[in-house]
Amino acid sequence: MRRWGALIVLGAAQFLMVLDTAVMNVSITQLVEDFDTDVTAIQAVITLYALVMAAFMIVGGRIGDILGRRRVFLTGMVVYGIGSALTAVSPTLWVLALGWSVIEGLGAALVLPSMAALVAESYRGRDRSVAYGVIGGLAGAGIAVGPLLGGWVTTYLTWRLVFAGEVVVVLAVLLFRRAIKEQPPTGRRPGLDVVGAVLSAAGLAVAVLGVLQSTTWGWVAPRDPPFTIFGFAPTLFVVAAGVALLYAFVAWQRRRESRGQDPLVHLALFRRPALRSGLMTLVSQNLILLGLFFTIPLYLQVVQGFDAFETGLRLLPVSVTMLVASLGGARLGRSVGPRRVVRVALVLLAGSIVWLLATIDPVIDNSQFFGAMALLGLGMGLLASQLGNVVQSTASEQERSEVGGLQFTAQNLGSSLGTALIGSILIGALAHAFTTQVEQNPRLSEEARRQTSIALESGVSFVSTDQVHTAAERAGLPPGEVDAVTESYATAQLNGLKVAVLATGGITLASFLVTRGLPVASPAPGAGEQAPPPGSPPASPPPGSAPPSSAGPKRQPRQPRRS
Repeated sequence: MRRWGALIVLGAAQFLMVLDTAVMNVSITQLVEDFDTDVTAIQAVITLYALVMAAFMIVGGRIGDILGRRRVFLTGMVVYGIGSALTAVSPTLWVLALGWSVIEGLGAALVLPSMAALVAESYRGRDRSVAYGVIGGLAGAGIAVGPLLGGWVTTYLTWRLVFAGEVVVVLAVLLFRRAIKEQPPTGRRPGLDVVGAVLSAAGLAVAVLGVLQSTTWGWVAPRDPPFTIFGFAPTLFVVAAGVALLYAFVAWQRRRESRGQDPLVHLALFRRPALRSGLMTLVSQNLILLGLFFTIPLYLQVVQGFDAFETGLRLLPVSVTMLVASLGGARLGRSVGPRRVVRVALVLLAGSIVWLLATIDPVIDNSQFFGAMALLGLGMGLLASQLGNVVQSTASEQERSEVGGLQFTAQNLGSSLGTALIGSILIGALAHAFTTQVEQNPRLSEEARRQTSIALESGVSFVSTDQVHTAAERAGLPPGEVDAVTESYATAQLNGLKVAVLATGGITLASFLVTRGLPVASPAPGAGEQAPPPGSPPASPPPGSAPPSSAGPKRQPRQPRRS
């Protein structure tokens, strides 16, 4: 049991980081009510949480290399606990964003890269593969428990208790911190690239901010932006500014490497096909998962009228099958190879999305919906069982924190883009469908169409049909036209949801293109343990090994060097 003590403590941290995201997703409508806001504002808070983690994850990994991974892990847990405590008592939406999105996000950015490195340090060979499988399984368990626990607590008590409970878990991790061991550092500790840290964080933040604000600004034609650029919405210009900052970050890293200075990220890492494909697949996985986990609760709560606990029950199949598949997928990967498992997982995801599209109706078919959710969890679990081990297997011991930072940056970049992009597509499709429905509805007068158009110009949010009905009555429309506007909005709701889900299907199919670099066979136990650091000369072959084969005649044996 002592052998797995470190994994229990580190796994508890992994479970904690996943739990509260799942809780937030099933508590959207309750948060809207508690803070007297709208879905778009809660979408921004959820996106900001993932964005803060994505922006600072690489920095967190580098700080772990400088100060020691165990120390940074424990410091991150303290920061995370402070954020959880503030979230639990937050009186306003701004305090919620500060406690959850910012402080917890910064704590997680310190915890997760160090956690990945500490798992690799604590276990070797097959034990390491098992450890990463357990970590993936605990992530699945967090997703499994989150909707159900969060739904029950939100419905019958208050969502704040979940975050109070997180403080207790943080204290337990700190109490058993002695179970975590760290190898003494060897060689010179790297310095922190402050300019690179600022450029990477700013680039990611600005790019995702542009995607998030497309919900209210519009992509090209201005919807309700604070300003326009040459008559266009500022969205694409903001995204372009973020991309320009990331380009400047890459140029800065090359400059530091050419001068022999420590970069924030060794760009040579990205020349490793397995690492590159693993990171890109992680982005896709989390973009799809968080996009769906933002969209589906809206369908269940706003359209179907379920409370948070009923929503958690309907998400239980995806959680259970994801847990089972993530625990069993590691053995399957050793048999048939990660690339094949990942591609099978993507096929299952595509099938689940098609199945889900068929279930989005005014009246839900619970059996069909449960089947689609179970298939979704199976695909996600198989992905989770492979990608962490694939990414970490490309790293040497000295690169663990750096690669861990890249790994969790990819995950949280996908999460933030999933909530922001899919949420933007949902709102945009809703506005377009509602406009079309109103224009084509013969039961509506020109005055009703005019008033609806004015309301749409000030922005549209995903609200219940009861709220639309009340707003139409307040506008002074006759009862027949009130019903017509409400029916038009109900139809537009379903159309918007289907477009958003269909977008995740397109991303799933596109993800096949980034799987070519994944290993055909499972990484050998301990792979990457002795890999040279980026930019170092290739190691000599071990004594007695055969030289690399090449075309042409064999070379003559090398003559002994004369002294």
